[in-house]
Amino acid sequence: MSMSDELDRLHDLHQRGALSADEYARAKARVLESGGGPSAPRPTDPAIVSINRLRRSIGDRMIGGVCGGIAQATGLASWLVRLVFALMALFAGTGFLLYILMWILVPEDTVYRIDGNGTVHS
Repeated sequence: MSMSDELDRLHDLHQRGALSADEYARAKARVLESGGGPSAPRPTDPAIVSINRLRRSIGDRMIGGVCGGIAQATGLASWLVRLVFALMALFAGTGFLLYILMWILVPEDTVYRIDGNGTVHS
């Protein structure tokens, strides 16, 4: 996971109230200290960034979290993504096959917790 992804996760946790301001500051400092080396160039194309951030949703799921994850990555409503998959399933099972493949190939979103020392665990 890149440093920016870790900082985004910490920010999300702080916004949701899972981290206090002090815990957030310590965890952020730890991430910034550990990532001081040179890094590979990162793609900036929004489509590539969106595909790389695609994860199966933990909170917005009915079966495997695929539609919820696509909705989070694209900004669409999850009911709309589910409707598209259902309509595609009517056409020779394409939606069903695509859903199963994505369920297998797309990683599940991770949940982070912070211990008493401010260390982030997945």
